[in-house]
Amino acid sequence: MMKIPVLITALLVGATSVGLHAESVTEVQNTYLARGAGPFVYDSGESLWNSRIYKERRCPDCHGPDLSQSGEHKRTHKPIEAMAPSVTPARYTDVRKVEKWFKRNCKWTLGRECTAQEKGDLLEYLKRF
Repeated sequence: MMKIPVLITALLVGATSVGLHAESVTEVQNTYLARGAGPFVYDSGESLWNSRIYKERRCPDCHGPDLSQSGEHKRTHKPIEAMAPSVTPARYTDVRKVEKWFKRNCKWTLGRECTAQEKGDLLEYLKRF
């Protein structure tokens, strides 16, 4: 008979190796709620999205003013898919990818990693498009 802690560990390891996928932006936000963040505020996300904090950068510089349109990274000139979940619904379904891009983009734009609260607020703002 398998003990409960061993079973839980096996399930977690299995889930990590397969990849944790969320079905919606709200499910991704739930990972931040589990870290003690929340409630998430649209206005805070909008403010953070439009703030010039680090090296005078802000999110729309690369993602563009219209979240339903593609953007372009200012340094690399690589195309960036539309941020609006209504246009790119799969964009926010993989928690690990969301975390990867938050880490890179927060460091690039803010000069530091975003907090769980900031990530949740940004998603609250973005999911309205």
